[in-house]
Amino acid sequence: MNVRLIAITAPLITIEGKDLTPEGLIAYCARVSSPNQENPDYAKLLRFCIREGHWSIFEMVDMTVEITTTRAIAPQILRHRSFCFQEFSQRYAKALNVEFYEARRQDVKNRQNSLDDIDDETKAWFKSAQEEVATLAFKRYEEALEKGIAKESARSLLPLNTETKLYMKGSVRSWIHYLQVRCDAATQKEHRDIAHAIREIFIREFPTVAEALEWTTVAQFNSVEKK
Repeated sequence: MNVRLIAITAPLITIEGKDLTPEGLIAYCARVSSPNQENPDYAKLLRFCIREGHWSIFEMVDMTVEITTTRAIAPQILRHRSFCFQEFSQRYAKALNVEFYEARRQDVKNRQNSLDDIDDETKAWFKSAQEEVATLAFKRYEEALEKGIAKESARSLLPLNTETKLYMKGSVRSWIHYLQVRCDAATQKEHRDIAHAIREIFIREFPTVAEALEWTTVAQFNSVEKK
């Protein structure tokens, strides 16, 4: 899994001789009907809009991230339809890598949850099984390509933990909703790890919004949990 920031809306106007920040642009657009539109102070305004549920102003700024994950997790991400996506195409390019999953036990009380209490022997077996399947699958995949079989057909031989890459672009409003949902413990761990990494980026780029949402960094969150 890997996540990195690719792009963020860059305002082209200045206020009091200073470049407007992405958060400043949100506030500038929110004050469209106000004679005080160029007020450089906006923290109180953004906190008010979040508290009162005035979400439309957060559609004025977009953020794009690059996500490297697997074909098992990508469909979960693509379900968030308010975003725009571009994904690595196995119809046009060769698949190259796999990502090995850790073994977790099925939670019998919650089918959408898994528990990290599997013994080391079973964990080792599961990793070995993934390696065995991936080796055979990629061997047959390469053989299919050598026989002239189209990539769009040959990809059917690949396992779900085959690596893929996608670009995900959405407004601050969409990111807030996505992170509220996917940082939750009900999300599959591999997807949750991605959401946590994106939240770290979001906190860095939108500190005022993050503070109003009472979001902390993953490290701070883990520290609080341990206490």
